[in-house]
This record gives sequence, structure tokens and C-alpha cells, in this order.
Amino acid sequence: MIQACSNWRSYRRVPEHAMPHEWRSWVLDRGSLTKRLIRASSGQFRVNLKHYGWAIPSHDESRILGIKSREQALIREVELLCFEKVWVCARSVIPCSTLSGEERQLQHLGTRPLGAYLFASRAMRRGPIELAKVNGNIHQLGYARRSVFTLHNKALLVSETFLPEILNYHA
Repeated sequence: MIQACSNWRSYRRVPEHAMPHEWRSWVLDRGSLTKRLIRASSGQFRVNLKHYGWAIPSHDESRILGIKSREQALIREVELLCFEKVWVCARSVIPCSTLSGEERQLQHLGTRPLGAYLFASRAMRRGPIELAKVNGNIHQLGYARRSVFTLHNKALLVSETFLPEILNYHA
């Protein structure tokens, strides 16, 4: 997985210097990333599950979700592949309190895309998008975004890291 970001920023309007134009259409899109990836890859899309289990979120993730700092949550890390190449790495943090009622289903996603579940729900609300640059070793690898989604007033955090491969495709 891509290294966790620590430089999250929120903007009312994202200034030009904060993100190059070529990244904006992907990273700032508030629609379903899953649908967009499927369209861009002509259906050659799949989810590769990298990690799934109970763990303690980072302090920052706990804070944004409003949970206790040592409280475990269900953490799911996936790669979103198009044409068998990783375009996006995603991390979802789902507090135990979210996994009740209809949202119990979130425990059994497997390799199904979370976005398909979220955007199919009439109860889904998306909070503001925060952005970060993602660096690795010497080079910048891409841009990341994260949002708190709520389903029936129950929160989960979704962070997505967009990799340079995605810039070769438009949808």
C-alpha cells in the first residue's frame, strides 16, 4: 500500500498551485469513483483485497471519525485495478458502531467495491474532501483524497490514493 498521508488539507476552492490540472478531474470528482473506473476501463476493473481486519486507526483517522484514540475499527485496504494495473489504492476505516442495521453488510464486502455500496444508498452523505500529495522515496507518486461518508448517521472514512497510471485515461 501507499504510505499514509500526514499532510491533509481542505480547501473551499483548490488553488492551481495545490494540484496540477491533469489530476483535478479524477481527484476532485465527487461522484462514484467505482463507476468512473469501470467506464474508463471498459469494464476491465477489479478490486484486489490487500488487508481486511480489526485494527487501531491512526490518531488522525480516529479524530476525524470522532472515536476514541485506541478504539479498534474494521480497516480494509484495497487496490483498484483497471487493465490489471493499479490506478487507485484505497483505505476504509469503519468504526464498530457503524456496523449495525443495514450497514452490517459492510463486514462482508470481500472484493466487491465499497463505492458501489455507498453510492447505491439513498442514506449516504459525503462530507468535505480533504487532499494530500503522496510522496515516495524521492518522487511524488500522486494525490490522495479522503472523505467521511455517513449512512443513516453512522460514519466511515474512505481515503483514496490516485497513482500516475490513471492520467493516461479519461472517462
